Amino acid sequence: MPKRDIRVFDLWQETVGMLTREGILLCSVNSDGAPNVMTIGWMTAGVVWGKPIVTVYVRPTRFTYTYLEQVPEFTVNVLPPEHAEALQFCGTASGRDVDKLAHTGLTAVPAQRVTAPVIEQAVIHYECRIVHKSDLIEANLAPELQSNYPHRDLHRVYMGEVLAAYASEDARQRLQRTPL
Repeated sequence: MPKRDIRVFDLWQETVGMLTREGILLCSVNSDGAPNVMTIGWMTAGVVWGKPIVTVYVRPTRFTYTYLEQVPEFTVNVLPPEHAEALQFCGTASGRDVDKLAHTGLTAVPAQRVTAPVIEQAVIHYECRIVHKSDLIEANLAPELQSNYPHRDLHRVYMGEVLAAYASEDARQRLQRTPL
């Protein structure tokens, strides 16, 4: 189905709904142009420096981390619920060991504004250019959050300016499976 441009936050409720229920796919590309996807369950968004910003969190132990360090761009792709198995797989398998796109049947296609591709089967896409990154600091975390890091592999925080946002015409209907 053809995609139409949207304002960045037009379908944010649907995006957050899928983030909290199934997860969404972050897609990155390395300096050789090879894509990699990773299911994420943590993401924030807002306006910073007068720009629409999506913030994602990636541990340095993840294969995706090396890609984001090589090419400072990523896409966020919201898949409809029928792709729950693919999301589960992309959140548990490593791109070091398996081609997650080939395994799941998901298709990477060129994005409009960034080098990192988008996932064709997604119904919402956000294309982002990293404008800031920083590491979480254990000493600055509330004590109850430190248990999330038993191996001390704290996330790197990537703030990406949203350069393009678009969705299929039926995105809202396909994502409203359950209320938030």
